[in-house]
Amino acid sequence: MDRISISGISATGYHGVFDFEKRDGQGFVIDVVLHVDISRAAASDNVADTVHYGEVSELVVAQIQAGPWDLIEKLGSEVADAILAAYPTVATVEVVVHKPQAPIPVPFSDVSISLTRHQLQHTAVIALGANLGDPQATLAAAVAELGAELEILKTSPLAVTKPVGGPPDQPDYTNQVIEVRTQRSPHELLDLCQRIEAAHHRTREVRWEARTLDLDLITYDHLVLDDPRLTLPHPRAALRGFVLAPWSWMDPDAVLGGQLVSRLAAQAADTKDIIRL
Repeated sequence: MDRISISGISATGYHGVFDFEKRDGQGFVIDVVLHVDISRAAASDNVADTVHYGEVSELVVAQIQAGPWDLIEKLGSEVADAILAAYPTVATVEVVVHKPQAPIPVPFSDVSISLTRHQLQHTAVIALGANLGDPQATLAAAVAELGAELEILKTSPLAVTKPVGGPPDQPDYTNQVIEVRTQRSPHELLDLCQRIEAAHHRTREVRWEARTLDLDLITYDHLVLDDPRLTLPHPRAALRGFVLAPWSWMDPDAVLGGQLVSRLAAQAADTKDIIRL
């Protein structure tokens, strides 16, 4: 995971156990390290795709000036929580709070606490597809059912695509991609997708057979995972135009495996046959 570090953010705060600390105030200095994937910003060269370190610095100063708190442990926790809430793409934040003017009756140069906090909100990309029954109505229902359980951030236009693999003479598919935010773990999110598939009578008798509904978990934050139930990112997503094209329509700056999704979509063999609705 990449890192953005800001050191020596300083402001006057009114934190401390003693009354005079809350009355007179003193200087506090905070260092933060943000663990965040910067590949999207590197591909787009757009400040909107990264965590703006100037804004983070202002947020930290606002937390120093808030309160007052008795303990710098509380101040550090407030800083970490504020950063994670404001920037969902930050996976982990490290905070060091320095109190160089602490009222200690012996010579010293600094007092500091360090803490690490992890993001509770996670962003995932889910691909939807169907080619039996009324695919458009099924996808709309599935998005609504996911939206009842998750925060839906973005939805792609629908795409009509040719079947890739599986038994011959299948009907065309209708595909869509959505981006969601959730506190569920990857496996809990997979369980939810499979419950919704089952509610729409999805069967798994023949590989890549025609289906009433298919929900594939494509990415979950920037997690790399390979276990018997789930591989992330989806192992075939980078080759599937029926996933990549609608994803790129939804999010032109999206990145998969360090490459722009739009570029991968242009290279996928099946993209040429995709119809955007």
